[in-house]
Amino acid sequence: MSNKLRIIGGEWRSRQLVFDDAPGLRPTPARVRETLFNWLQHQVIGSRCLDLYAGSGALGVEAASRGAKFVLQVESSAQACRQLKANSVKLGAEQIKIVQQDVFRFLAGDVEPFDLVFLDPPFGKQLASQTCHWLEDKGWLAPQATIYVEVEKGLPLNDMPVNWRQLKNKSAGEVDYYLFERNYSA
Repeated sequence: MSNKLRIIGGEWRSRQLVFDDAPGLRPTPARVRETLFNWLQHQVIGSRCLDLYAGSGALGVEAASRGAKFVLQVESSAQACRQLKANSVKLGAEQIKIVQQDVFRFLAGDVEPFDLVFLDPPFGKQLASQTCHWLEDKGWLAPQATIYVEVEKGLPLNDMPVNWRQLKNKSAGEVDYYLFERNYSA
């Protein structure tokens, strides 16, 4: 069965993304995306974005719509990647690249620093903290990178990298979501 979600801002505002039902696929709700992009304001324009556990692609496409220079979406599901590609083609989103690969296998590969990272791992697998540490430890973050983390409601994020500062957090429905800034002194 196909589902739809609407892009809420930028160049492709009001355009719809189509995505298929898949186990564990939970697109970030519109009201959460709206809050997130209000938090980010002008940080998106010209940025390099990494969308891990991309799923429906809502966060990465929203960033591209709002002026991100480059968006890399990483998703392990072949079905989801086919839909991500179809949506990118439909929008003419040449700044979006899609990689079908396990997130940890991807993060173990060749490193490129990103300004903005979206992290929305599958629920019930306790992947958020480990993924954050891999991002930090393996060099995937620009010096002042901003990281968005979405987890199931009530999951504590106690073990985050020590040089990350929590800027914002909020709850909506079944999710808690956070915005972190990497503080790096060279």
